[in-house]
Amino acid sequence: MKKKSKTNTKQRIIDTAIDLFNKNGIQNITSRHIATEMGISYGNLDYHYKNKEALLLAIYKQMRDEMSDSYTSADPTTGSFEQIHRLLLHLESFQYKFRFFNLDVLEISRSYPKINRLLKNTFRIRKEQMADMLKQAIADGFFIKSTEENIGQLLLSIRIIITFWLSQEELLSDAESKKNDSGMSGHIWQLLLPYMTENGQLLYDSLVAKSAVSN
Repeated sequence: MKKKSKTNTKQRIIDTAIDLFNKNGIQNITSRHIATEMGISYGNLDYHYKNKEALLLAIYKQMRDEMSDSYTSADPTTGSFEQIHRLLLHLESFQYKFRFFNLDVLEISRSYPKINRLLKNTFRIRKEQMADMLKQAIADGFFIKSTEENIGQLLLSIRIIITFWLSQEELLSDAESKKNDSGMSGHIWQLLLPYMTENGQLLYDSLVAKSAVSN
């Protein structure tokens, strides 16, 4: 019973920290702010997470675990193209759920060596996983064969969009442009559209229409 209570407290700390970091920015929130928000003592919080790096490391591991399913899970009822579609939609919602991390990723990476190493390793793994998805979609006939020659550049462009999407949105976008914007996943699809076969374009149009109805 005590172990369960301890686990719940650790998760509550993580959830509260994410909320405060998203609202106020990582530099403006200390462990004491989090403890006060939770109504617990600073010593109690310090018992679970000794410093901000330990807390951010726990948050990032949760983030990584959450996204792993979208990169690795395969639904036998859908194909490779739809898996890419679901991944991009999840990535977009993921950006907003952990807004603070994506806005301050460079500062976090520079300030906390353990997270920096984990980030680099995760980026490498995600790059390989996304490449495998694209290669499968090529094999399934949704992208033209020559797409494989450009996978490296496409993956780099996709990573740049994902990493800096929220930053450019916060700095440059106004209400009118947001209203007409197709979102992060839409911009990534724009990169991929020229490489689609006729079957790929038909399936893409179907998936976009389905998403529009569900929204």
